[in-house]
Amino acid sequence: MCMRHQHHDSEPGTRRRGPILPDVLAPGLAVVFCGTAPGTRSAREHAYYAHPGNYFWRTLLEVGLTPRRLAPAEFRDVLTWGIGLTDVAKHHFGSDAELPRTAFDIRVLQRKLARWRPAMLAFTSKNAARAGLANAPRALEYGEQNLRIATSRVFVLPSPSGQARGFWKIAPWRDLAAAVRALRQPVGGHIESPR
Repeated sequence: MCMRHQHHDSEPGTRRRGPILPDVLAPGLAVVFCGTAPGTRSAREHAYYAHPGNYFWRTLLEVGLTPRRLAPAEFRDVLTWGIGLTDVAKHHFGSDAELPRTAFDIRVLQRKLARWRPAMLAFTSKNAARAGLANAPRALEYGEQNLRIATSRVFVLPSPSGQARGFWKIAPWRDLAAAVRALRQPVGGHIESPR
């Protein structure tokens, strides 16, 4: 059996021994995107945000975080642009409604952020933020939150999933991209040329 497609043997919401998708993390990242858990299509294709109705990859391009639209199978390439990927539930897949409460491991997420120290963490939905924040307020707003996890600034973004299309708006994604661009800008100063 091909390892890439072994996910067919599991039902959504059931626990897998190993992670459904690997973390894409490295030191010094500008932003790590964190979803709730891989969807069924992502688990099957072994790629983040793989469903064709998901806006994630097109949005990264549209807001200027990547110079081209990546295919889901190219997910590891995000490191090139200082971007990382993870999920709050690493051993489960399916829609949010299919996931048991025990699927979410906040402590593991916090340890990853403390280890890798990205400048920003962006939850790709309010559900992901509620699952990944120990004391998330029920009425979360989109945008930057007034808190940090480890040293990372925290953002909550509208879900790019096709299932959440009624809540979609790109403005918070643009705000995140502006924060990333500001981070990448050289610190102001003046270098005098020798006379």
